[in-house]
Order: sequence, then C-alpha cells, then structure tokens
Amino acid sequence: MFKLVGAYIYKNCANLLSLLGVAPLFILFQEGGFQYIIPLIIYNNIMDDLDGFIAKKLKIRTQYGSNLDNICDAVAHSIIVISVGIHFGEYLTLFSVVAVSAIILRVTNRFELGSNFEGGTQTNELMRHIMFILLISELGEFNPSTILASVFVLNSISMLITIPFPFMLVHFANNPTSLTLFNLSLILAFLVKPLSYIFGGAFFLTYIYSFTKVMLEQVMNQITKLTGDQRI
Repeated sequence: MFKLVGAYIYKNCANLLSLLGVAPLFILFQEGGFQYIIPLIIYNNIMDDLDGFIAKKLKIRTQYGSNLDNICDAVAHSIIVISVGIHFGEYLTLFSVVAVSAIILRVTNRFELGSNFEGGTQTNELMRHIMFILLISELGEFNPSTILASVFVLNSISMLITIPFPFMLVHFANNPTSLTLFNLSLILAFLVKPLSYIFGGAFFLTYIYSFTKVMLEQVMNQITKLTGDQRI
C-alpha cells in the first residue's frame, strides 16, 4: 500500500508543484492582498520553473502533466493580470481583460498545436514585466496604469505569436545554474528595489528587440509571399 502511494506521489510530484504554484494566489482576493502581488509573481515563476525541471530530472514527463502545467499557468497568470487591472481600476481593467483573453487563446494554441508549438513562455514574460513596472513605479512614485496598459497590449500581441522570440533572457536559463541565477535576479530586484532599474531594463530591452525582430520577419515573409504570388 505504502509502496503504491509512494510511486503515485513520485510520478505526480511535478503536477503537485504546478498546483502549488496557483494555490497561494487566493491571497489576492483578500482585503489588502494586493500588497503581496510581487512576492506571489516571483513564487509562481519559481514554481513554474521547478515543476518542469523536476519532471525532466526525474523523467516523469507526460502529456497530462504538460497540459496541467499549461492550465495552471493560464489560471495563475489570469488571476494576477485581473488583480492588477482591478487594483488600478478605470481603463486598465479593460486592458487586463484583453490580456487575459490572449492568455486563454495562447493556452488553446498550445493544446491545438501540441509538440509543434514553439512560442516559448510569453505569459511568464508578461508576469515579469508587471513585476518590474510595479517595482519601478513604487520607486518613482507614479501611477503605472498607462505603462501597464501598453504592456498588456504589447504582450497580448506577442502571446498570439506561435514562433520563438529570440534573445529573451529566459532562453539563456537552460540549465540548473542559469535557472537559479535567473530567479535570483527577480528576488534581488524585490529585496533591493533600485536593482529593478537594471534587471527590468535588461528584460524589457531584450523583449522589445525580440518582438521587433519577429514582427519584421513576419512582415518581410508576407511581402515575399505576396510578391511571389503576383509573379506567378
């Protein structure tokens, strides 16, 4: 009996981590819960990286686990985005709905395309953008609503693109050491807030460069395709 239970836990420990990444977010629905949003974003990011690492390390990857991970990500990220929209109110609530819609469409694309989906982790990138904007706005003592609205729109577009974004920092976190340093940079930015200018700038600039490169390539491909069709 104990052996069977142990085997079940072993096979599903990565799935448990996926669920644990979502569970604490109920705090955001409590009065005054928004003050914990940055630690929760960092926590969710770490748990999302950890479940994938554990599944790979223990060789317990399954399609079920992959689907569960994607669903947990979509739920967690939607809760965070909506919480931000409601907290700042006014027009940002509408933009948060747009971003949540993009998150839902993205996870649907993942299920539809399966192993052919190569778009990377754009929803996680949105979470990091939100985190750094909130940290920087706290340091600069300004209302981040307009910037957040722009980020929601920009990330909504990138979340609907199903090809990889090159040069984003997350793509260089491909081993335990770099993954640890990657998450450590988020923790440091939270603990030593002036560092958010440096780390946030690195995340935003690499994202903008990748976004611009991908969009230009898509436009050029369409132009080439149209030109070729006209010649025929």
